[in-house]
Amino acid sequence: MTELLDGQDPKTRPPKYGSAAWQRLRGDDPLKAAAVITAAEMWRRYGDEEALVAWFRDASRSRDPLASRRTLAELNALAKPKPARLVQATDGWPPVAVPGRPGWRRHLVDGQQVDLNDKAQESAA
Repeated sequence: MTELLDGQDPKTRPPKYGSAAWQRLRGDDPLKAAAVITAAEMWRRYGDEEALVAWFRDASRSRDPLASRRTLAELNALAKPKPARLVQATDGWPPVAVPGRPGWRRHLVDGQQVDLNDKAQESAA
């Protein structure tokens, strides 16, 4: 990049890539190319500038005190598996497949949970 700026005032820094000052530069101006190279190098090192600023903003915000967070025991209790729910047919909904019994469906018939084989229903129809 120093070759691009040979003969330039050393105090002159390239404008920020994409800025109004950068857009006003001629296409063959070495400062324009230097700004592009500087922006590319910053991207390589730090990624998206706006995302980096957002990360710093998030990292510096105040957090909830540790005492208000859940304890390890509470988190372990929440992570324990919950008991399985019973499969129940519901009025107005289609029959429910019965786990572990392929071809069987649970129906709600006259308020009772009834398991029926799909093949038995086909032959009855």
